[in-house]
Amino acid sequence: MNRINPLAGQPAPSSSLVDVPALLAAYTDWRPDPYIPEQRVAFGTSGHRGSSLTRSFNEWHLLAIAQAICDYRQAQGIDGPLYLGIDTHALSQPALESTLEVLAGNGVNTLIAKDGEFTPTPTISHAILTYNRGRNAGLADGIVITPSHNPPADGGIKYNPPHGGPADTVITARIEARANTLLENALRGVRRLPLAQARNAAREHDFLHAYIEDLEQVVDFAVIRAAGLHLGVDPLGGAGVHYWAPLAERYGLDLHVVSEAVDPTFAMMSLDWDGQIRMDPSSPYAMQRLIGLKDRFDVAFACDTDHDRHGIVTRSCGLLPSNHYLAVLIDYLFRHRPQWRPDTAIGKTLVSSALIDRVAQRLGRRLYEVPVGFKWFVNGLHDGSLGFAGEESAGATCLRHDGTVWTTDKDGLVPALLAAEMTARCGRDPGELYRDLVAKLGEPLNDRLDAAATPEQKACLSRLSPTQVTISQLAGEPILAVLDHAPGNQAPIGGIKVIAASGWFAARPSGTEAIYKIYAESFKDQSHLQAILHEARQIVDTALHSPAE
Repeated sequence: MNRINPLAGQPAPSSSLVDVPALLAAYTDWRPDPYIPEQRVAFGTSGHRGSSLTRSFNEWHLLAIAQAICDYRQAQGIDGPLYLGIDTHALSQPALESTLEVLAGNGVNTLIAKDGEFTPTPTISHAILTYNRGRNAGLADGIVITPSHNPPADGGIKYNPPHGGPADTVITARIEARANTLLENALRGVRRLPLAQARNAAREHDFLHAYIEDLEQVVDFAVIRAAGLHLGVDPLGGAGVHYWAPLAERYGLDLHVVSEAVDPTFAMMSLDWDGQIRMDPSSPYAMQRLIGLKDRFDVAFACDTDHDRHGIVTRSCGLLPSNHYLAVLIDYLFRHRPQWRPDTAIGKTLVSSALIDRVAQRLGRRLYEVPVGFKWFVNGLHDGSLGFAGEESAGATCLRHDGTVWTTDKDGLVPALLAAEMTARCGRDPGELYRDLVAKLGEPLNDRLDAAATPEQKACLSRLSPTQVTISQLAGEPILAVLDHAPGNQAPIGGIKVIAASGWFAARPSGTEAIYKIYAESFKDQSHLQAILHEARQIVDTALHSPAE
């Protein structure tokens, strides 16, 4: 179990706030050294992330990445519009400006948000798919400038190709390699225009109203209105901050927005488990403000900084753990979407709860289990063969009512609104529905351990194989399977998963931080869960100190 900081859950003290002027100055003034690994462009599970203060997210990175994306587009014949959006992190605005300069310098038809509005990640996916529907040429793609829920000093950028979802590893490897070559060559080969010209070249797109007007195709607002629910939402100072009020007005919802404040220091947040400010709606420490208001609402919710993750707060249980809500949401959707195809499957990452497996079995639906990374769900969502796709870190999306694609990227707003829909239709909030579910299927206990790891150790863990697991039992039960490839698509896990009848663990390196992660779950009790974690740690430590050849 991770050691909890004594200040976790407390209001952020002034000493923990980022120095925004210093952060912005470092973005333009500090240049990365491409021969230092930590300062190179590196795409993790979803884009390149870093901080200007560590020379890992600076102007040169953005110029190089933007040019690499332009080169990729040209090589692939992608010549439609490019949708460009940002979240509310301090580094997002200067990163937008750098990216715009390069896109304009390469003659890309760029669309940015109307009136400089912030842009949730799902609205970019929605815009790409809407534009490309029925087209075979001149396809659109997009760039989202966001480090997701990462701390305020971080910045991030990811590329969404014409399928609307996160780029796969083949694409990101090409972009990463080209961007690092440009860094090594002191940006020779980067084409850019002055910012004023670049802004004039870009066109505006009304992401907000285009997305909101289409939401009724995926959420049943009529049933929410009829129930007269009093709803609450905390945007956590993120990109959807101005979406909720017009959404409520458009669909006649009794929805209270806790705060529309935007502050690049995110001083409104309570500290996360490790004492960092992190806009994570799945963390009970970060979500203290909304948890404290739970009794004021029939159901409440929050989203992270780019609004592609959700957190659900109920009177019955406070913040519902993300794995719990995913299981409830899946069970609800597949019982209340009659137009979905009978063969439509359920998508989950391999570190998501095995309760989902039990839900799928009870529903008679195929389970599609993949490695960590939402990119693995894109094709299934696009062709409608996946009705739902979710990951344990509270990222999910689903199909429209008619069984066609909604987004191929995570959408935090939709799962949040579906919590209201299920409460209205079932007369019970998601926390109560969870209790009903586990009374029938068994209740899981989950935990995760994070530990420091060098790049060499992370690489070693990513190559861990079943032959390195020499034990035959896990916490007293026979091991049923040891996986290094995901059962859904046979893609490498980049780690390992060990499964027994009443529990499992998975170990993998982080794609963005100098740590490795061990996920564990037990359907027995807390002591069984801790035994699984202890044995998993032993296996990983042994592998890291004596890796297989």
